[in-house]
Parts: sequence; structure tokens; C-alpha cells
Amino acid sequence: MFKAVLIEKDEQGYRAALKQVDESVLPEGDVTVKVSHSTLNYKDGLAISGKSPVVRQFPMIPGIDLVGEVTECTSGKFNVGDKVLLNGFGVGEVHCGGLGEVARLKSEWLIPLPAGFTPAQAMAIGTAGYTAMLCVMALEKQGVKPEDGTVLVTGANGGVGSFAIALLAKLGYTVAASTGRVNEADYLKKLGASEIIDRATLSEKGRPLGKEIWAGAVDTVGSQTLANVCSQIKYGGAVAACGLAGGFDLPATVMPFILRGVTLAGVDSVMRSLEDRQQAWTRLAELVDASVLDSIAVTIPLEDAIETANGLLEGKVRGRVVVEI
Repeated sequence: MFKAVLIEKDEQGYRAALKQVDESVLPEGDVTVKVSHSTLNYKDGLAISGKSPVVRQFPMIPGIDLVGEVTECTSGKFNVGDKVLLNGFGVGEVHCGGLGEVARLKSEWLIPLPAGFTPAQAMAIGTAGYTAMLCVMALEKQGVKPEDGTVLVTGANGGVGSFAIALLAKLGYTVAASTGRVNEADYLKKLGASEIIDRATLSEKGRPLGKEIWAGAVDTVGSQTLANVCSQIKYGGAVAACGLAGGFDLPATVMPFILRGVTLAGVDSVMRSLEDRQQAWTRLAELVDASVLDSIAVTIPLEDAIETANGLLEGKVRGRVVVEI
């Protein structure tokens, strides 16, 4: 038996609770990990609350991120005692995840804990920081350079947005932050934002082709915000889109793409190759300062995970939440 957040769905309804769980609940896998830390992401909040059909198998232990120590491995890829890291691969959705003391996983999903990061620091970064790094890499791939102008980050107070600001600023970009919590301006400027924009200016229907303002953008919001962002990108610029906090629709036109050569680059972090994962985490180790993690992350015990997840969906949580298992 071990302690975990368990999501169940039956004739009594959909519910999440912290309880003692039998190891028979764990799915098949060739590596068993004693989990030390996990996180709470937006997707975890949706899973725990049941407000979106994130979980597709029951019972389910949520948690799309985890760090821990290998206690058993039959594939030969890892040794007992190795510290490993996981982001995504459907864990917490179709395969029991990190918000429990034990996880049974597939070894091809795991990478070694990057040198230079403690388990808590790696989870302070988690899927949010890893996704933000993939977005920055996507902009770099499309040729967006610091000297090209300001890069916009939407959903700036969230985990991905916070890390995107810090990473872009560290690389020398001028960053504008769009947020619904303009009272958090000091926090965003501390991360590296030079300009704060009220999200209301981007959330209403705009022109199909707006004024050229941004050299590039990292968008975590989707919907009308993403459409407006695309319409304001400078000629030859790019948008890295990775989220849908504002909706999954895209009420846009083709005009920014065919008249200004704008690139809309979709960024997926769930099924990304191990090569891309390792490259992203290597870059993160080079760019992320411990002081940034202290600004972005708070740590909670597993006992507080359910309450905090609901607060996250209500917009009451800033930055990253590390869950100490």
C-alpha cells in the first residue's frame, strides 16, 4: 500500500481523494520509481476537478510530472538508485502518474535527472518550464532573434508563461507579458518582462490583419487571443502555440500567413522525442537560475494537492506548484 491522490468514476460520480492505494492499481511497466516530487499543472487541475475529460482510464493517479528514484528496472536501461525524470507521455491521463508515492512506468519515457538540478528544482521547472523551452526553441528555429524586436508572451502569470519570460529575457530578448492579473506586474518584471499588457486588449475580436507589433510570440491561451496575436506579428515572424486556456478554437484568417509570411508553430510536449527532451533540459540547465525558481515556484505537501488544484483552475495560483511526495 502507498499514499496517492486517486481519481475514481463510477455510479457514485467523479471524485478525487487522498487515500492509501494498493500497488495492484498501478499499470504494467518495466521500471518502478519511488516518487519524491511531482507538480500541479493546468492539466492536473482539470483531471482532479473533472472539469474536462482529461482522464480516460479509472481509477487514475494524476500527475503528468515526476522525479524519483528507481527501485526496480527490468529493461536494463536504469539501475536501482538512479534518479529519473518524467514529463508527459499520457501519464496522469491513461497511465497512473506522479501524485503518489510509487509509480510504475515504461523506461523509454524516462530521462536521467539533469545534472545541476535537485529533484525539487526539476519539478519547479516541470512540464511548464520544459514546454516553455520547447517554445523558445521553436522561435529560434524559425529565425526569431533578439534584435528583431519584442516577443509577446500570453498567459504570462501561468507556469509556461512565467518560464517563457525568464528564458527569453535570459537569451537577450525584449519581452512583453500579457496577463489578466496586471497587479502582478512586479512579479513579471522581476522575471524579465519590460512591458505588461492587459489580456483584455487581445481577447476581443480584432482585425484580420493588425498593426505589426511583435517579432514573435509564445501563446498559452489559444482562441481569439491567438488569432489577434497572429494578426500583429511582424513580417516573417513566428508564434509558438502550446496552450488553450482561453479555448481550443482559432477564429483567425489566413491573411497573416500568406501576406506577412507568419509561421504558426504548434508545440507539443507530451509525446516529444527523447532527443528533443534531453536537448530542452540541457538548455534549461544552462539558462535557469535558482533565484528564478525561487520566484516562480511554491512547494506544498501531497495532502494539499486537491485543494490547490482547484485554486489553480480558478486563477488563484501564480507560477509553479511543486508537490513534495
